[in-house]
Amino acid sequence: MTPTSSTLAVPEPRAIPRHVAIIMDGNGRWAKQRFLPRIAGHRRGMEAVRKTVRACAERGVQYLTLFAFSSENWRRPVEEVSFLMQLFVMALEQEVAKLHENNMRFKAIGDLTRFEPRLVRLIRDAEQLTANNGRLTLTVAANYGGRWDILQAVKHMLSKRPELAEGFTETDMAPYLAMHYAPEPDLFIRTGGEQRVSNFLLWQLAYTELYFTGMLWPDFDAEALDRAIASYQRRERRFGRTSEQLQQRVEAPVYAQHEAGDTR
Repeated sequence: MTPTSSTLAVPEPRAIPRHVAIIMDGNGRWAKQRFLPRIAGHRRGMEAVRKTVRACAERGVQYLTLFAFSSENWRRPVEEVSFLMQLFVMALEQEVAKLHENNMRFKAIGDLTRFEPRLVRLIRDAEQLTANNGRLTLTVAANYGGRWDILQAVKHMLSKRPELAEGFTETDMAPYLAMHYAPEPDLFIRTGGEQRVSNFLLWQLAYTELYFTGMLWPDFDAEALDRAIASYQRRERRFGRTSEQLQQRVEAPVYAQHEAGDTR
C-alpha cells in the first residue's frame, strides 16, 4: 500500500516524527579542523550513523533516511569517491547483521547502475535479509537525486501504464517513486551549517519540517537528535489549514467527531 501524500490528505500529528531524513554534512570540514585527511572525517561519520540509528530506534522513529552519496558527488576528487565506495562496502559487511539482529530493515535508493557489482550484490543481499523486519527502516540514498527520482518514476510509470501519457495524478505516480514504501518525512535535518535541501527527496519534502544545525556530522549524537525533535515538537503543522482550525480540532469533543462521521 502506497503511503498517502500530504497534499492529498492531512497526516495525523505525532509527538515523535515517524520519518526522519538527514543530510549528513561536514565530514570533510571536521577532519580539516583537526588537520586530518578528509577520509578520517568519513570514518568518524560512520560512528555518527551508528549512534543516530540507535537513537532513532530507541525514541520510536520508524523510518530513517540518510543521504550518503548524491548524484552530484561524483564530481568530488577520484580518491575520495573511491574511498566512499570502499566505506559503503565495509559498512554493509559489518553492520547489516547487526541491523537484522535488532529487527531493522535496510533499503537503498538511487541509481545503482554506476556502482561495482560487488557493492550492488551486498545491497541487494542486505535488503533481502532484512525485508521482514519492522522496528525501523533505515534507507540509504546513494547516487540519488530528487530530480532523478521524479524522472525515473514518470518513466517507469509510463512504461507500465502507457495509457497515462494523456494525463496522470499524484496517486498514479506515487508507487513508482523511490520511497514508495515509506511515509513522507516529518523531520528533515541537515548538519554542517548549510541551509538547503541539495536535490534530496524533492517530492517527498513538500510538507516536511526543516531543521538546520551548524554541528558537523561526525559530532552528531543522541543529544543532537533530541534537540532536533524538540524543535519539531514546537512547530505548528497546519498542512494548508489555519491555526484556528487546528485549535477547533483539538477542542472538539469525541461525540462531535463521531457525529460528523470521523471514526478515527
